Amino acid sequence: MQLIPAIDVKAGRVVRLFQGKFDAVTDYSGDGVTIAKRYAEFGATMLHVVDLDGAANGAPTNTAMVRNIIDATDMDVQVGGGIRSQQDALRLFEAGVTRVVVGSIAITHASVVADWLIEFGPERIVLALDINLDEHGVPLVTTHGWTQQTNRRLGDVIASYSTVGLRHVLCTDVSRDGAMTGPNVELYRQIARTHPSIALQASGGVRNADDLATLATTGAHAAIVGKALLDGHLTPQELTPYLPAA
Repeated sequence: MQLIPAIDVKAGRVVRLFQGKFDAVTDYSGDGVTIAKRYAEFGATMLHVVDLDGAANGAPTNTAMVRNIIDATDMDVQVGGGIRSQQDALRLFEAGVTRVVVGSIAITHASVVADWLIEFGPERIVLALDINLDEHGVPLVTTHGWTQQTNRRLGDVIASYSTVGLRHVLCTDVSRDGAMTGPNVELYRQIARTHPSIALQASGGVRNADDLATLATTGAHAAIVGKALLDGHLTPQELTPYLPAA
């Protein structure tokens, strides 16, 4: 399992939101390039960037910062936030982005995203499928910055993209994001077991090295880690088993 550090960018600053709430923001000192370079020095080969302004505005907004990160490091970068059109995706690819991460549009305009998977290839597109568990423990996809709950089952959404070669899925249990309560291990174990061809990126709740070790047993391809890294809860030595270049 690979660790992928994550940074959220708002108004040009690296921040973290609690459960995706824009009024629950923690601001971190240091710009995105400085933080990205530190992760690259640790041995990270991939960085996950969330353009919060883009998510709010409906169009990528912090592309200049992303380009600066790409120029300053050797890391591959995947970017999500506000990607609503083919032109949005193309601009990010032209900036050097390795993968674009699409969320709500994968539910609201599935045929459009299916076309992107065919045109750009499954290695260039990540579906961000964020979920809440219903009263029976069934993972249901949420959209529009986690503000709109759907009745679409996570497994059904993944299966619906199987004919166009879906490869990368980033799944966040909304209740765990930024809460430092531990990842939803059983959720990721179930996804990996049911959809073995998917390169699953597990996101939300990682607190420490023990959580990473547990996630590594689930079959997840990668773990997205933001707050625990920014707050210094993981040492470079603890990250080594999950960083290809360490």
